[in-house]
Amino acid sequence: MPPTADLPEFLQGVAPILDQWGYLALAGVIGVESFGVPAPGQTLMIAAAIYSNWGRLDIFAVAAVCFVAAVLGDNIGYWIGVRGGRKAVHRFGKYIFITPHRLEKAERFFARRGNRIVVVARFIDGLRQLNGVIAGITAMPWKQFLLYNSIGAALWVGCWTTVAYLLGNHLVAIVEQADRYKWWVIATVVLAVGTYVVVHVRRRRNRDAAAVEEESQA
Repeated sequence: MPPTADLPEFLQGVAPILDQWGYLALAGVIGVESFGVPAPGQTLMIAAAIYSNWGRLDIFAVAAVCFVAAVLGDNIGYWIGVRGGRKAVHRFGKYIFITPHRLEKAERFFARRGNRIVVVARFIDGLRQLNGVIAGITAMPWKQFLLYNSIGAALWVGCWTTVAYLLGNHLVAIVEQADRYKWWVIATVVLAVGTYVVVHVRRRRNRDAAAVEEESQA
């Protein structure tokens, strides 16, 4: 069975927790992360799925524990938002790195997207931790939140556990290769975005110039 050291470097920090506490670690870390406490829930879930590939854990149990912990944690966050509201977050949020500015920014983003953001919030760092709290503060109906939050949790857990379980040891090589070429990828993305912006601006200027010319001829 592959040793813990065979995990990708970014997962080795959570391995001792998983080695000692197993499913209980998954439930606790993902649960507290889901109601606002900064914790490596997603990282731990990926490590647990790799452990399942190695035969140390059961992948179905991992997925079930992660899903239940995510939904329960978000619901605790929802009721914190309902009962304690914005005042409590402003008063105690600094201890868990939730500043008023960060909360307000997340609220605006949440308000614009509605139910859709509850579904995808799990995949967005920051919103993953504040999803339930913000839903409670903004008075989203609980049944509505529960439905969309459950869908989001199922997609989040299903995606990461499936990918990590299927890749297993290959994830190490993939992460190493990605790290080796990350600056090339970043440079390519920056170049592509820059090219798009230049082309878009040039086209817009041409359209504006054509419109001015048409107006002058009229």
